[in-house]
Amino acid sequence: MLMADMMMVNVRMKSSAVDDELTIGELADRFGLATHVLRHWESMGLLAPGRAAGGQRRYGKADLMRVAVVLMGKEAGIGLRELSVVLATGDPMDRADLLRRHVAELDQRIARAQAAKDLIEEALECPLSFEECPRARERISARIPPTGT
Repeated sequence: MLMADMMMVNVRMKSSAVDDELTIGELADRFGLATHVLRHWESMGLLAPGRAAGGQRRYGKADLMRVAVVLMGKEAGIGLRELSVVLATGDPMDRADLLRRHVAELDQRIARAQAAKDLIEEALECPLSFEECPRARERISARIPPTGT
């Protein structure tokens, strides 16, 4: 075997531990995120990657799960600070009060979104102008604040 062939073999050989780890760029690409987002999450305590020689961040399977959980939390409307509190404990139910408050906020947002949807659907069904539609007029009148006395 030539020296060049031996070097090629050695370069391509990786340990299984390294195969399971991702760099910050690889992790960011996998989730469609910018690397600065992952660094920010790390600064907030949401991620705690391992470090390779030279200090390069290395992310394993647990980090993949954590990024997915953070993204799901964000999709649910939970802020990063709240997420860091919820995820700081091994059992999110230790923070049930925070989660219950968030559920109440979501219920309010859902009610507002449903009311908006109903209004738009009523406008689509009414053949009259928006101001002339009886139901729309009721809603408009209800939205006008009373005079201060």
